Amino acid sequence: MAQDTSGVRSVLSHPLVYDIAQFLMGASRNRRWMQRTFIQAKPNERVLDVGCGTADILSVLPEVQYVGFDISEPYIKHAQQRWRNRGQFFAQYLSKASLNSHEPFDLILATGLLHHLDDSEVHDLLDNLATHLKPNGRIITVDGCFTDGQNPIAKFVIQQDRGKSVRSPEAYAVLARKSFASVEGWLCERAWIPYTYWIMRISEPIGAPTPDNDQETT
Repeated sequence: MAQDTSGVRSVLSHPLVYDIAQFLMGASRNRRWMQRTFIQAKPNERVLDVGCGTADILSVLPEVQYVGFDISEPYIKHAQQRWRNRGQFFAQYLSKASLNSHEPFDLILATGLLHHLDDSEVHDLLDNLATHLKPNGRIITVDGCFTDGQNPIAKFVIQQDRGKSVRSPEAYAVLARKSFASVEGWLCERAWIPYTYWIMRISEPIGAPTPDNDQETT
């Protein structure tokens, strides 16, 4: 995992500091916008959140069957204390074995995750997620990105991120298309604090039966 936790970045490892930083960056408003525009979670859907942090996305989701994974034990402990029976929370890497202990999901979230992973790790993750996505299910990813003509403040802010694998929108999409046939993407600019997001909606795992042909014929 390509991540820098030295110096000032190490402070963000504390869940309270992380939540405060998210608040100052306008994360609450962004979460509402993300749910309304891209995530569109529906009541009772099975939702997997990979790299869930303190699981604050639950503040904008309806009542869903939520499962969150994060490698940070302090983040997960904070999530368990705050959200309690709103979900299941696991302080561990999302491995193939851990995925196999869960039923398939309608919605998988990977917000602020892919830029922490190198290309090989992204490929392995998406391949694993493809095996646990329901027919007609979708994956939503959100990451900072670098683009031509980018606001210099946005570029600077993104360069300070703990994740060291920030990519161009095209590079993120290329990785997704190795495992999925449908990859939609949106480039979104936040005015204040300036930031550039690349958001993908990913579906239709390559090699998986489609909803029209997944029944045996006689």
